[in-house]
Amino acid sequence: MPLNEILQLLKLSSNNRSFVLGIDGLGGAGKTAFAQVVLNFFEKLDIKAIVLHIDDFIYPKNIRYDITKEERYCYYNLQWRYDYLINEILSPIHSGVEINKEIEIYEKINDNYIKRHIKISRDTVVIVEGVFLQRPELGPFFDYVIFIDVPKDVRLKRVINRDSYIGGTPAVKEKYERRYFPAEEMYISSCSPILKANYIIRYLEE
Repeated sequence: MPLNEILQLLKLSSNNRSFVLGIDGLGGAGKTAFAQVVLNFFEKLDIKAIVLHIDDFIYPKNIRYDITKEERYCYYNLQWRYDYLINEILSPIHSGVEINKEIEIYEKINDNYIKRHIKISRDTVVIVEGVFLQRPELGPFFDYVIFIDVPKDVRLKRVINRDSYIGGTPAVKEKYERRYFPAEEMYISSCSPILKANYIIRYLEE
């Protein structure tokens, strides 16, 4: 596990700004669960840490489902409010600014935003989890990136169980094949996230 390596980097880094850890991986890789493991690890060591979920920063449906564009394009380019995340959080903490304010968080049920107060001091480890973290807009803000590499067939089985709100198995599979998987292929081919990541966690068949 790379967490001991990250601890060493924390000791060597200055306290002038937050350490930003990215947990990257494709849909169904287990990023959210692993982010919680990492958060618990830091908290047991009395290290301040916070998890930011990239899916808290998505656009409303009318933007991310633009019917005039291909679905893979929409998912890759119109799904997340990168400018907002960068301007409100990533860029300030990268410059050593502490965060103590309300931010807009996407609320899925009503397809709108709610306010949530966050506090990020310079000695806080910021854990960002989500897909496409190593794209050019976001990559420079991470001090360390872990990529969770899980085969497509395994991920598909997981999302069929997880994303039942889409519908039954055929509906979930069809949406992933139409929208999500093609966008993931764009990410892999254009950004080479496995090559760029500092550490790769590979799936082991049980």
